[in-house]
Amino acid sequence: MTSKNDILMERAQRTTPGGVNSPVRAFRSVGGTPRFITHAEGPYVWDADGKRYTDYMGSWGPAIVGHAHPDVVKAVQDAAVKGLSFGAPTEAEIEMAEEICRLVPSIEQVRLVSSGTEATMSALRLARGATGRDKIVKFEGCYHGHADSLLVKAGSGLLTFGNPTSAGVPADFVQHTVVLDYNNTAQLEEAFEQMGDEIACVIVEPIAGNMNLVRATPEFLGAMRRLCTQYGAVLIMDEVMSGFRSALHGAQSLYGITPDITALGKVIGGGLPVAAFGGKRELMQHMAPVGPVYQAGTLSGNPVAVAAGLATLKLIQAPGFFESLTRQTSRLVQGMSAAAADAGVAFCADSVGGMFGIYFLDSKPDSYAAMMKTDREKFNRFFHAMLDAGHFFAPAAFEAGFVSAQHDDATIDATVEAARKVFASLA
Repeated sequence: MTSKNDILMERAQRTTPGGVNSPVRAFRSVGGTPRFITHAEGPYVWDADGKRYTDYMGSWGPAIVGHAHPDVVKAVQDAAVKGLSFGAPTEAEIEMAEEICRLVPSIEQVRLVSSGTEATMSALRLARGATGRDKIVKFEGCYHGHADSLLVKAGSGLLTFGNPTSAGVPADFVQHTVVLDYNNTAQLEEAFEQMGDEIACVIVEPIAGNMNLVRATPEFLGAMRRLCTQYGAVLIMDEVMSGFRSALHGAQSLYGITPDITALGKVIGGGLPVAAFGGKRELMQHMAPVGPVYQAGTLSGNPVAVAAGLATLKLIQAPGFFESLTRQTSRLVQGMSAAAADAGVAFCADSVGGMFGIYFLDSKPDSYAAMMKTDREKFNRFFHAMLDAGHFFAPAAFEAGFVSAQHDDATIDATVEAARKVFASLA
């Protein structure tokens, strides 16, 4: 019998490029047919064929309290009956801003937007507008959305600026983007020595999630903070993924680093489109309508999306929430690591809060170059075998995974047991 997923994919490709609205959903990296999801609840999703999967994507991060949490659903329903969009201020926007500023002490003022790309793009514009400089520094393997100046791969040397990684991005758009190696403190110091007075900002994921999970070293982030302060550059922490995922107060609280601007997303929308950027009051006062840096959005602070986000932020502040989430995520990665070791498969894993990374490597990667050595063919076999067994991991070897508060011991243990069988088949 033909799978409904196959039928839907064939149909989707007639009207949508590649049949998907975000490239990684297409399964191009792992092969096969994407699963079209019909509904989700708690730690599970169901596809068009009615098959249930334990979900370790969590909508790529937002589903921290589990899918369709009744408190979040009720908040959305209550907001929706009052109107879907006003194009005017609401009290809920103020409540969201107050909550973000309270939970992330480095943020004194915040602007709500609708996507992580908007947040990082606007943060870069703010940094350039506030400093009057053009150059930005980013790091190989960190993804900050699909804005033109951020779709860049490294040049051949420190003074060779990056090259576009996407068609449609003119080389002129990235001529001021400097791409350095993640966790390479010496290279960062050299860049500032050579062009420090031209650098508007440094943007970094303190815990990278798009070259799989890779942690920044404390020395790397500490040097970044010191150099930005010394040369008058703006430090932007992209916590779209790690914010409220790695810890209640973000990854910056784990490292003890205070950025000038923070970009947030995913969890703060609770599954609906909310993102934000914020930071020091003096910087945020450069934003229109009080300053010269322009940014706008018809759906920014959408009342229904904000309701979902506020309900989620309330839930994650419950006593013991992050301790439990961290424990369950550790249970998953430790269980899988032990199963792989028993099978003699080169594999390791890492986790922070509710984020995790799995690597078909002998040791945890600390950079893009190290992550690129992962055994992608073995990962693809693992992915499909786990999918067949009813466990849905990200369909690419270079994406972080996520655990929700609804992944209990039995759920995690069932996944580990399935992984044990899969590793034995890979040995």
